[in-house]
Amino acid sequence: MRAIITLYLVNDGMFCTMLIVFLDGKISMTQFNQIVKVLLAEHEAFITRKNPPRKTGNGIYTNYENPILTAKHTPIFWRYDLNEATNPYLMERQGINATFNSGALYWKGKYLLAVRTEGVDRKSFFAIAESPNGIDNFRFWDYPMTLPETERPDTNVYDMRLTLHEDGWIYGLFCTERKDTIRMEDTSAAEAQCGIARTKDLIKWKRLPDLITRSGQQRNVVLHPEFVDGKYGLYTRPQDGFISVGSGGGIGWGLTDDMTRAEIKSEVIVDGKVYHTIKEVKNGQGPAPIKTTEGWLHLAHGVRNTASGLRYVLYLFMTELERPWIVTHRPAGHFISPHGEERVGDVSNVTFSNGWIVNEKSEVFIYYASSDTRMHVATSTVDKLIDYCKHTPEDGLRSASSVQTRNKLISANLKILRDIK
Repeated sequence: MRAIITLYLVNDGMFCTMLIVFLDGKISMTQFNQIVKVLLAEHEAFITRKNPPRKTGNGIYTNYENPILTAKHTPIFWRYDLNEATNPYLMERQGINATFNSGALYWKGKYLLAVRTEGVDRKSFFAIAESPNGIDNFRFWDYPMTLPETERPDTNVYDMRLTLHEDGWIYGLFCTERKDTIRMEDTSAAEAQCGIARTKDLIKWKRLPDLITRSGQQRNVVLHPEFVDGKYGLYTRPQDGFISVGSGGGIGWGLTDDMTRAEIKSEVIVDGKVYHTIKEVKNGQGPAPIKTTEGWLHLAHGVRNTASGLRYVLYLFMTELERPWIVTHRPAGHFISPHGEERVGDVSNVTFSNGWIVNEKSEVFIYYASSDTRMHVATSTVDKLIDYCKHTPEDGLRSASSVQTRNKLISANLKILRDIK
């Protein structure tokens, strides 16, 4: 049996063709290495393409045309067995389903993401992707992160927040998911806690014991980058169950003496759930906050219920410098929400962030995932985000209040327009 298949390769807008010849259902020996080279060339062209900014925006941040990371960005040699003897049909042996929910770190002049990479087997792992400019040309390091386990092995790990702490360590705090052993008959019942690891080079990681709190479960825990009263500060999200926060919830705050045996004995709520807002079901801290002269900038996610399911959006707030658990500015509504193709994916209508970077120019790179499938970036500046937080009105919590606030803006603008004319 002889079959001929034409492979189309897109490179810089030009279509190239290559004939792949199958003999008896297998790729011929003379073609195998050539096809591998085509796969590698196609991949290289894809990951090195430019990512132009979108022409329209809202003045707060800039969006970009393309996602910065997708499953297709992962290396060919992660997915294919490139040995002709063991993979004569050149199949993907270990497929990648999604790349999303990435921690972020500006490290030695490079923009690094600790990417939640999910295989087609539904297991997530962490992998470092590096970019020279934070907007495009993200390239995965050769090997995923080798993360040690505790005495109680993780079933799944995900959503790592990276924090370069003033103690000199880079900490990775993440969700460790395990089977709920109390409800063994329910194969979807899970337990989520905060796993902790630290490193000096992002290659060799030391696993520390999981965080101990008085809450049933913890899924979104973030390490504050500085000591507070000589202790480590942690933003938490206390939950009663794996999905539901129950009667409590909100972004919490607690202190621990030692990250090698981290334990929070009491939590206070920094930013709680509020009825009929973007965070009425639950909310959680995104990445570690950014320190500014006017307070700490926080990026968080809020969740509300809709007829089509949960909707995740991102929002900002600010807290005091000396007391990072005291909110000073709370602009109403969402900061980033899913639009267009971002609304479609494994878990639709979701934007989620657990990583952002501020560089030496005070430029801010906001890394967010859409619909648990791919990664994007939005860029702004520290000054713009402070201005947004300080001068965007708070939520009046009633329709009448929203109209009053908007009418003030309209009235002021109409006066300006009359003066211009």
